[in-house]
Amino acid sequence: MKIVVLDGYTLNPGDNPWSELSRLGDLTVYDRTAAGDVVARAAAAEIALTNKTVIAADMIAALPKLRFIAVLATGYNVVDIAAAGQRGIPISNVPEYGSAGVAQLTMALLLELCHRAGDHARAVADGAWTRAPDFSFWLAPLIELTGLTMGIVGFGRIGRQVAELAHAFGMRVIAASTSRRDAPDYEGFAWRSIPELFAEADVISLHCPLTADNAQFVNRDLLARVKATAFLLNTARGGLIDEAALAAALAGERLAGAAVDVLSSEPPRRDNPLVGAPNCIITPHIAWASLRSRRALMAATVRNVKAFLAGQPINVVNP
Repeated sequence: MKIVVLDGYTLNPGDNPWSELSRLGDLTVYDRTAAGDVVARAAAAEIALTNKTVIAADMIAALPKLRFIAVLATGYNVVDIAAAGQRGIPISNVPEYGSAGVAQLTMALLLELCHRAGDHARAVADGAWTRAPDFSFWLAPLIELTGLTMGIVGFGRIGRQVAELAHAFGMRVIAASTSRRDAPDYEGFAWRSIPELFAEADVISLHCPLTADNAQFVNRDLLARVKATAFLLNTARGGLIDEAALAAALAGERLAGAAVDVLSSEPPRRDNPLVGAPNCIITPHIAWASLRSRRALMAATVRNVKAFLAGQPINVVNP
């Protein structure tokens, strides 16, 4: 069985071996694959693995030996689902592997907005504390989370973990979800519509999948509802936000700050409006990338391939 990994570097930059997967077939791993090289590299493959390399309809049509696609991620929009379905090719993803890491980075970004620890550390390194006339100084208002309202859009595994952490910090939690079930029992929790949540929350955190229905739903009109003192966090998908609208809200001081780990195009183009926007923290899509999470992703991918080889594929997104 010929197995090809099209873009394996981010999953295994050298610390997360492919050894278990290599036992399942004749394995070839490419660190990265350009769009024009996908067909040539996967020509002999019966199983193709991809993280962010697009496998489009025309590529699937040009790969007659392909029998199975495993996505090295939770999101699977990089594969043409309809084209694979027409060929009877199952596509499996990894629905759960890094929830704790994503929730942790979400709170790290929030705490950075609240305390600007990085900015203060750089100021000290530059001598600002040595020159200060007082024993203490701060560059921006310092925000305590206790008593503030955390609004979470998308209340799945990650959203619920963020809610638990926010609750532990003394925050009240409200949530918007298409499925309002199993509400947490901590005091003050409430369901809200998205417009209600954006108007009420002091911190808004996105944890929903990107679909055709919610692309750029965080737009100018929705941002107009937000408190000028509020923060917006996004560790879900960059395409959920109209980036120009968010940059304008930040520049106009209609929002106190934003912190995002994802952008609409990654790596970002030089003209991305959020790069360099005021009070905007951007990290390079690292929420998923702890070694623990990547090992879990690798193990889950091996299980997906084993299940396919046994004739009972699991985590299939195009049943």
